Amino acid sequence: MKRWCLSLAIAAALAGGVVAQTVAAATSEYYFANLPSLGGTISRGNSINDAGLVSGYSNLADDASRHAAAWRFGRVIDLKTLGGANSAVPWPVKNELGVISGIAETDQPQQLGESWSCAAGGFLPSDGHTCLGFVWAFGKMRALNPLPGGNNSFATGTNNRMQTVGWAETGYHDPSCNIHGDSDQVLQFLPVVWGPRNNQIKILPLEGGDDSGSATALNDRGQIVGISGICDQAVGRESAKHAVLWERGRIIDLGNFGALWWNTPMAISQRGVVVGFAGDPDPANFNGDVTHAFIWTRDGGMQRINPAADDNSIAYGVNERNQAVGFYVYTDGSLHGFLWDAKNGMRDLNDPDLKQPGYTDVITVAADINDSGVITGRAFDPATNEKPAFKAIPTHAQ
Repeated sequence: MKRWCLSLAIAAALAGGVVAQTVAAATSEYYFANLPSLGGTISRGNSINDAGLVSGYSNLADDASRHAAAWRFGRVIDLKTLGGANSAVPWPVKNELGVISGIAETDQPQQLGESWSCAAGGFLPSDGHTCLGFVWAFGKMRALNPLPGGNNSFATGTNNRMQTVGWAETGYHDPSCNIHGDSDQVLQFLPVVWGPRNNQIKILPLEGGDDSGSATALNDRGQIVGISGICDQAVGRESAKHAVLWERGRIIDLGNFGALWWNTPMAISQRGVVVGFAGDPDPANFNGDVTHAFIWTRDGGMQRINPAADDNSIAYGVNERNQAVGFYVYTDGSLHGFLWDAKNGMRDLNDPDLKQPGYTDVITVAADINDSGVITGRAFDPATNEKPAFKAIPTHAQ
């Protein structure tokens, strides 16, 4: 586990600031700075590795489409698409070699009228084209094929062994798809591992009685987390009846908080610590209006990050020091990014002790944190209504 000890001057320089600004940052724990966009008003950092490489997405100048993006040394890099209008890196990737994985639209129309996970989950603007997972390396984007007969796939992360996880459609018209009449999903989808060789794909087992699922994150020890359930809508809900861990050929149910919906791991550390969100057992929250951020350990099982009765939150990322980040719903209904650890509990990243004076944007989502404590996510500028990606650097030894 690496630890950085950055001087305030270096932190300001990395964030694009000037030395004079470090005076204002001296009393804060983090120095926040916004990252450049691809021309549009909406961006989001969803992943940061230990080298400080941020990846996510950024809208183009017309704000009608978005591309997967990476930020390095203060520059934004357009990762392009697979022939369609849109792409994104929606999940924490955690590859230390600079390999990035995500989803991208192709130039092929959806043959069955599906919106699939990429559009239905709000990751991409929907324009009726198929969507495939991708791996981006050495300046080139490579598509990850679905299973035989399927049209779509989705990639969430790549480890340092060049294994990529996600989910992929099969050719089976699953009767549990659109079981509630509010989804256009038609085909079954299964949790898969692509690689390490090109065109290599492996299907992961499901919980007994389940017919669909997704792999959402992995580490270098071969541990993979994800969801198992029925087809439903290919986004969550009853597709995520079970939050699961695949390990040494076994599938382990991580538990829940009383609901068989929306139980979704988002990240797993090298030590096997898992964070994500779980459904609220009130049937009124069946569609995911309220969820609870969790941390899972082998000894402690699944625990709520915020035990408050009115909690509504999601945890996205975790580092090797068991610091977790995500967002919670604030009292006025807006989103606020949080930082959590066992010592301090959940802290709002807009707390004056964390955010330097003079940075007036609201941190709405914290999506990932690396082992040095550097955070990325999305901010909101109330003066312009823009939603930039940000990077927050610790201003003292972590």
